Amino acid sequence: MARLDAVLWDMDGTLLDSEKLWDLALRELAGELGSELTDGVRHALIGASGPNAMQILFRGLGLEPTEAATTAASDWMEQRVTELFHGPVPWRPGAREALETLRAAGVPMALVTNTKRSLTEFGLDTIGREFFGATVCADEVPEGKPAPDLYLRAAELLGVAPEHAVAIEDSPTGAIAAQAAGCTLLVVPCEVAVPDAPGRTFRDSLVGLTLEDLHDLIRVRAAS
Repeated sequence: MARLDAVLWDMDGTLLDSEKLWDLALRELAGELGSELTDGVRHALIGASGPNAMQILFRGLGLEPTEAATTAASDWMEQRVTELFHGPVPWRPGAREALETLRAAGVPMALVTNTKRSLTEFGLDTIGREFFGATVCADEVPEGKPAPDLYLRAAELLGVAPEHAVAIEDSPTGAIAAQAAGCTLLVVPCEVAVPDAPGRTFRDSLVGLTLEDLHDLIRVRAAS
């Protein structure tokens, strides 16, 4: 049966326009490491989980990703991003209105993010914890996105089947994870283009998103 039982939200670049804060911190970190972050490496980092991100960053900068070096870089990033998240974090267009629409309709929702828990809590200070029946972070599952673990865990916590949930993502990494978990996927790109592929529906923004739009996604997928 085609039905919408839950909506699973990515955070950075989907609900919050926080990729710009990550961009600032990453470019500063590259400078601390004696290099300069190229746009190509930056785009490869969008949506990556912490350990994977450090591997991508170091190799992109031509540096050896030793455990000591990547651990020190991760600690530096966490401190810097924490500082940045203490200030106001802007919403993505239409995101708050979409959350309020779905909450008013009684649709269960979860936050599903590759950001670690300690930093996600700052994001939730802006978004509001009241919207979510569950929040799942990359350091709480065996593998972050693009593995499906985060989405599978979120669906489990909400008590729904992934195929009855719509995942809303902005990055190629997140899109892969959501589809691997079996979710219906809505893509709202932010900083980087997401390739078109079977099963992916695109919107320019969340402005005007309705409950019926999400029901339609589930129905179309079930009929295909």
